[in-house]
Amino acid sequence: MSASQQPAATESLPFPLQDHEQVVRLYRRHWWFLWPRTVWLAILAVAPVTIVFLILSAAGIYDDITPFSWIIAAAWIGYWGVKALFNWYRYHNDIWVVTNQRIVDSFKPHPFSKRVATADLINLQDLSIKKSGITGTILNYGDVICETASAGAADFVIGGVPHPEAVQALIDGERDRARGRP
Repeated sequence: MSASQQPAATESLPFPLQDHEQVVRLYRRHWWFLWPRTVWLAILAVAPVTIVFLILSAAGIYDDITPFSWIIAAAWIGYWGVKALFNWYRYHNDIWVVTNQRIVDSFKPHPFSKRVATADLINLQDLSIKKSGITGTILNYGDVICETASAGAADFVIGGVPHPEAVQALIDGERDRARGRP
């Protein structure tokens, strides 16, 4: 079982469970949504500082660098480090939980904001998957689109999840079980 598909400890969920509700599976986005951006942020943090110091060294004035220059370099790296930290925070706080009663989409982009949406399993009508692009096909991630019975409600989308076919099959099985079908 991968880190993106794990049973959840109920005490660590960012929402309360209902009576007799049990967590079946917790999903996160595919690692592709975390690591390429994190690497890019690290490059943006380190590359300019390295290039400037290499240019100063080649010009022969590296030894004349003042402590103020090091403070500027540290602030630059710190700024991009904070952006990388928030990238990691958003990734780890963007979860979908499938329970025996509902699907919960919980997203917390920063410590002062949270969005939780739910859809009851018995209200799910159609389930479909969508994979697009080369990386989605090669790395096997995509979206699971859950259409609900509610009039005027938007589709419930589990976006960028690994192995969307398996997620669709799990939700379909739980929906059938919740409706009382064998």
